[in-house]
Amino acid sequence: MPVDGRRVLIRVRVRRMRCPVTGCKRQTFREQVPGLLERYQRRTVRLREQVRAIVRELAGRASARLLPAVGITAGRDTALRTLMGIALPERAVPVVLGIDDFALRRSRNYATVMIDADTGARIDVIPGRGAQPVTDWLHEHPGVQTVCRDGSTAYAQAVRDALPGAVQVSDRWHLWHGLAEAVAKEVADHSACWASATGVQDGPRARTTAERWTQVHGLLEQGVGLMDCSRRLNLSLNTVKRYARANAPERLQRVPKYRPTLVDPYRDHLRTRRAAEPGVAVQQLLREIRELGYPGSANLLTRYLNQGRAEDDHPHLSPRRAARLLLTRPDKLTTSQQERLAQLAGACPEITDALSLVQGFAALLKPDQSNATALQAWAAAAQVADLPHLHSFVRGIEQDHDAVIAAITTPHHNGRTEGVNTRTKMLKRQMYGRAGFALLRHRILLG
Repeated sequence: MPVDGRRVLIRVRVRRMRCPVTGCKRQTFREQVPGLLERYQRRTVRLREQVRAIVRELAGRASARLLPAVGITAGRDTALRTLMGIALPERAVPVVLGIDDFALRRSRNYATVMIDADTGARIDVIPGRGAQPVTDWLHEHPGVQTVCRDGSTAYAQAVRDALPGAVQVSDRWHLWHGLAEAVAKEVADHSACWASATGVQDGPRARTTAERWTQVHGLLEQGVGLMDCSRRLNLSLNTVKRYARANAPERLQRVPKYRPTLVDPYRDHLRTRRAAEPGVAVQQLLREIRELGYPGSANLLTRYLNQGRAEDDHPHLSPRRAARLLLTRPDKLTTSQQERLAQLAGACPEITDALSLVQGFAALLKPDQSNATALQAWAAAAQVADLPHLHSFVRGIEQDHDAVIAAITTPHHNGRTEGVNTRTKMLKRQMYGRAGFALLRHRILLG
């Protein structure tokens, strides 16, 4: 061990012994010093453990830069050899297995991590995320009774093939995430309805939207197909589909997306002055708010006033923020947010239905045996509502029905696996994405 930042060389004298047995391959050997030295080592046990602790966290280059600061000289290759020399802990096959994939190289190469879903202990990491590698691993490691996973059809098929009697549990976070995406799409589609409480988009863009909707539906009424409409109108196929799904041009309008500006702190002053003197000049208002500390330009103020933002009691909501109001727990909303949510729900019946369904599904995410029956009632209510994106979400639940039922009735979840993946991303960034699979697997399994 270094002393006061300086290297220490220990000279040890031990007895050299000879084997008296004739023909023994080990003719001579030395006396061992337990706790101080081990065979074929140039470092003491304490120094080796210190180096291992550092390379376990920092791997190669970073360890080589840090070790000299504590009085230890080692290159990056030595650091990597030391890291790979750390024995992996032996893990028993868990009863409850958590499984998830992560990217080795995004959109190209993936791997699958398996952990004990109850304790979070890493079990194994295998290349690929298809059904066959997982099936082979499960055949080689019998004993798993429950598998926690996301909505991956490949993992679901692998478990069915290898463990027909195992219970599959869908992850509750992914269920909520799927619902949130569906709700966000519904809020965007109905923005012209709920935005009556805050104001909808107006101007040339709104007129262009109405004209395109008329053109698309005019061609569809003549029997023209979607692809032909796309060619004739010089629009993408997805755009034509979006216009075709809307039963009125107002369904395609969006609320203005206003970002915070430098004028916002002076909205009350502008509103008061324009109410008292409607014809007040913009330059006069500019001089007044500059005296109050406004650092912006005259053009920014002019655009702000032309958009009518000075007269608004609240800034316009974007569909994303409106969806966030629906998805936030009611007890986490402020009084003003609760009032805004009530305005949105009162202005649009579909938003009212979506809010009710969101709150009902949130209650199902607390595991309870009665949730199986409650889910059926919730799905029936969602199918009745005029919310096509939620209909798609319900169909996805029905396709993975048994795993979803297990998710809302049992305490098992895949949260610990997601935590391992979060740490894996940190390890990849730490090694600049240049680590081979063997090294990355070793670091993941070391924990």
